[in-house]
Amino acid sequence: MDIINTIKEQIENNTILLYMKGSPNQPQCGFSARTVQALMQCGERFAYVDILSNPEIRANLPKYANWPTFPQLWVDGELIGGCDIVTEMFESGELQTLIKEAAASNAAD
Repeated sequence: MDIINTIKEQIENNTILLYMKGSPNQPQCGFSARTVQALMQCGERFAYVDILSNPEIRANLPKYANWPTFPQLWVDGELIGGCDIVTEMFESGELQTLIKEAAASNAAD
């Protein structure tokens, strides 16, 4: 299957999706660790893809997303951003609102 289709399906099928290095329990880089921490504190379930064990996604997602670095947080099919943006949004309270609304709207579907 075409890797871009795989990426599209992952983004479409998961309301809250984090592309990261490692897993939420064992992040493999500091940026992924900080992003996961912020997400977990929002208290909603989220999906993740470990780009270290998916080299094709790691190679192609930056082109698809037009975003060169990881982690990448996607909510409702839109790229929110990486560690700095997620951390800033968390500190301002925006992330919690975004995540809760996305989770609630998905539960209502």
